[in-house]
Amino acid sequence: MPEVPKPPAPPLVVMMGVSGSGKTTVGAALAQRLRVPFADADDFHPEANIAKMSAGIPLDDADRGPWLDAIAAWLADHAATGGVASCSALKRAYRDVLSAAAPQAVYLHLHGDRDVLAARVAGRPGHFMPAALIDSQFATLEVLEPDELGATLDVAQSVDALVDASLAILTSPAGLTSPTGLTTEAGSTTPASPLERRDHA
Repeated sequence: MPEVPKPPAPPLVVMMGVSGSGKTTVGAALAQRLRVPFADADDFHPEANIAKMSAGIPLDDADRGPWLDAIAAWLADHAATGGVASCSALKRAYRDVLSAAAPQAVYLHLHGDRDVLAARVAGRPGHFMPAALIDSQFATLEVLEPDELGATLDVAQSVDALVDASLAILTSPAGLTSPTGLTTEAGSTTPASPLERRDHA
C-alpha cells in the first residue's frame, strides 16, 4: 500500500526589521491568519537589556547573545507546529544564529523610510525603545542576502496588505530563496524558481 504523503509543515517565520517597522503588529496578524503561535522577541530581553535601551544606549553583540539564543530555542521548539516571531534580526550573524536552530525559518523584512519609522517609535507610549536609537539600528542593519531564505516588504502598505503579501510569499508554489524575483506592486509577483527570495515593493 503506498504511503500517504505527509502534509507540509506550517510556516516558521521571523518578521524582522528595525524598531517601528510594525513587525509585532504584522507578525501577530500573520500568525492569527496562519493559526500558529506568535512570539514577540521584545519579551525575551533580560531586564539589563531593557534598562540599557530605555536609557538610549544601543545593545552590543554581547547583550544580544543570550536574547538570540532564547529566540532560536523558541523557533526550534515550533519547527513542527509552525510559528511567527517578531525579531529585529538586524545582522546576518544574528540571523545565522536563528537559522542554525531553525533552518526552515523564513525572514520577512519590513523595510521603510527612516523618518517614518522614527515618527512611529516616538508615538508609542510606554515602549522601552526610544526614537533616538533608530539611527543606530539603521546603521547596524544588514539587508537580506541572496542566499538567505526571505523577502523584503515595504512598510508603506497597510497591515492587511502586508499580511496578504506575506501569505502570498509563504504559500506560492514557486516558494522562496536566491536569486531575487521582484514585485512591482503589492500583491503582484514575477515568476520565481523554487525556493526563491523575493522583494515586495
